[in-house]
Amino acid sequence: MLTIGDTFPAFTAKAVVGLERGKEFATLSNDSFAGKWKVYFFWPKDFTFVCPTEIAAFGKLDREFADRDAQLLGVSTDSEYVHLAWRQQHPDLKDLPFPMIADLKRELSLALGVLDKREGVALRATFIVDPDGVIRFTSVNDLSVGRNPAEVLRVLDALQTDELCPCNWHRGEATLSAA
Repeated sequence: MLTIGDTFPAFTAKAVVGLERGKEFATLSNDSFAGKWKVYFFWPKDFTFVCPTEIAAFGKLDREFADRDAQLLGVSTDSEYVHLAWRQQHPDLKDLPFPMIADLKRELSLALGVLDKREGVALRATFIVDPDGVIRFTSVNDLSVGRNPAEVLRVLDALQTDELCPCNWHRGEATLSAA
């Protein structure tokens, strides 16, 4: 699995970016959103139970991430058409403000090392990538356990201070001194 200090892999993939007819899809790459922090979060499958709870929770925090010059990017091994159908059908996903990337060939999941060997789907992995394309945070959960998007935001805040941040540190609190 790629980890802290590794460069996020190059990719090009289709994504669902909205529900407006004729403007549903876009092609994204690792160079999309240049100069921004990026938070990639992977989920196993669309039309499941745990996944929409996480995706909707990330969506509710999208403005917070954007205020920190970070772009949220959701990814699963489903196609862009399955993503679109799920967004159209699920009330909590209709107004998502971030792209849902289709990793149908599993190339990105494989390159990152987050493809579940038994199920053939992406694990619940999260990567915070700095504006230079370097992975600064990663976490992987079992398929059955959802993430805490507020914790991902807290870690982003800490990384952006470029300071020493203690356990449970939150934005605006004092950082630690090495002296």
